[in-house]
Amino acid sequence: MKYENLVPIIGTILNMEDSDYFKQMVTLRVENGVVNFMVSSETLVVECRQLEPGMRVAAFYDSSLAVPMIFPLQYQAQMITVLERNEQIALDYFNGALLAQDNSLQLNIAEETRIETLNGQRFSCCIGGRTLLVYYTATTRSIPPQTTPGKIVVMC
Repeated sequence: MKYENLVPIIGTILNMEDSDYFKQMVTLRVENGVVNFMVSSETLVVECRQLEPGMRVAAFYDSSLAVPMIFPLQYQAQMITVLERNEQIALDYFNGALLAQDNSLQLNIAEETRIETLNGQRFSCCIGGRTLLVYYTATTRSIPPQTTPGKIVVMC
């Protein structure tokens, strides 16, 4: 999977309906209305969490794939992660200094920062020079913004 093509949409799960061929249609309430995501056996759910209505999630779609011109918008979910209240995410390549490739975020790792793999296993190697899924709540107003993440998932 090419992580650089993934774009997140953050919202709250309103409804989940079974669809054809082992797929589910997940409806998210987002800032501007609703968005539908098709979730299949190929969709990566971070930490294998069971999705339920009422959960706040970030659903990622591949921006290089065609999207049907229907309303409400409907995407194929490539990856979904559950978010806590006020939690934000960033998915990007971070260099050895833990600066995002697009200079949008600088990471400051604290002792409390959980660093793990996609399946929830502890990751104890160097995280610089990798694609990371970063969970955080606040940033500084500096350029680039800095944050001390609560959790980092290393996209191996």
